[in-house]
Amino acid sequence: MQTGELNKGRSIAIDALRAIVMVLMIFVNDLGSLKNIPKGLEHVKADVDGMGLADVVFPAFLFIVGMAVPYAIQSRQKKSDTTATIFKHIVQRSLVLLVMGFMFVNSETYVNSGAVISKDVWVLLLVISFFLIWLDYPDPHLPKVKILKAIGVVMLIVLACIYHADTGTGILALRPQWWGILGKIGWAYFTVSSIYLFSGQKLWVQIAALVFFMLFCSASHLGWLEPVECIKDYFWVAGSGSVSALSMAGIILTMWYRKYGIAGNTLWLLALGFAVALIAFGFVTRPLWGISKIQATPSWVAICAGITVWAFMLISYLTDVKNRTAWYNFIKPAGVFTLTCYMLPYIHYSLVKITDISFLPLFLRTGGVGLIKSLIYALLIVFITGLLAKKHIRLKL
Repeated sequence: MQTGELNKGRSIAIDALRAIVMVLMIFVNDLGSLKNIPKGLEHVKADVDGMGLADVVFPAFLFIVGMAVPYAIQSRQKKSDTTATIFKHIVQRSLVLLVMGFMFVNSETYVNSGAVISKDVWVLLLVISFFLIWLDYPDPHLPKVKILKAIGVVMLIVLACIYHADTGTGILALRPQWWGILGKIGWAYFTVSSIYLFSGQKLWVQIAALVFFMLFCSASHLGWLEPVECIKDYFWVAGSGSVSALSMAGIILTMWYRKYGIAGNTLWLLALGFAVALIAFGFVTRPLWGISKIQATPSWVAICAGITVWAFMLISYLTDVKNRTAWYNFIKPAGVFTLTCYMLPYIHYSLVKITDISFLPLFLRTGGVGLIKSLIYALLIVFITGLLAKKHIRLKL
């Protein structure tokens, strides 16, 4: 691929990597329904030094969040959007992700006893409200669209008011906790997009930001920040810098990708050096804090970022150099309509629990057969996402 081709609005390689990661995310999330599967596929416990496949998926997604930022901002600049307008859009998208993450996290501590509705009904209605508010309506100015959005907003407010947990009932019982997957994505997206936008898209600033986030994460795990942790509840770098570091590494790789293209040696050398440096840092510092997703250690951040660099380079070689994209067509909805794809399992799992109907016998949820079931499930979710997108039923922030 020539450099000029990389300046288009989207990159097939990034979308393809995002699609694969989304499929894997659904797959690993479904592993909880299985029995007798290899431990290497699951999350490693917080007190264990190591990581499984499930521990690599989310950081890879955060990395891709960063990779998409230069494309998104350039696309808006081509539409003559001002810096203020672009920043407003960044803030709006970030807030939506934070709201979604905030509500999903609180669903984990929802208590059925004494609640107006069950947890599963609450989650199902929550996802429906998200769709009503943030659906990609063909014409958002139509009266019926405004009515649907208003219904979604009212639903969301009512759900917040009837929320029930051990801490109490209602809006005041909702707690930020750990912000959730979507919330962390929101914080990472806001942080790195703002830096990229206001830095004039200078590469050295992005590299300096990556170093800062890694140092902040390291200092936090070494206990050096304890004197100032009194402000942590009011002002802090999300994830102690871990989530932002992963997304910033993605921005850096995209900047090289757009500048040099995949055809020459320059990008390959830079990617090799970048990946080796990240993975080497991870293993050299491993004795200090171990490799742990739950604790978000610097070693975990660096190793996962290095792995994602090479995953992207492999996919870019297939799609950009060899022009082999047929394999991607089936999972494309996961790479383009990612948020919709992420939401659908919540609907399915809630309906299964509400109806108390399990269609699969135990042998289909055990061992290798179970793994095949979870993979088929992930691909089925992607297929349904594609069908819904054709009907304009897709989320857009």
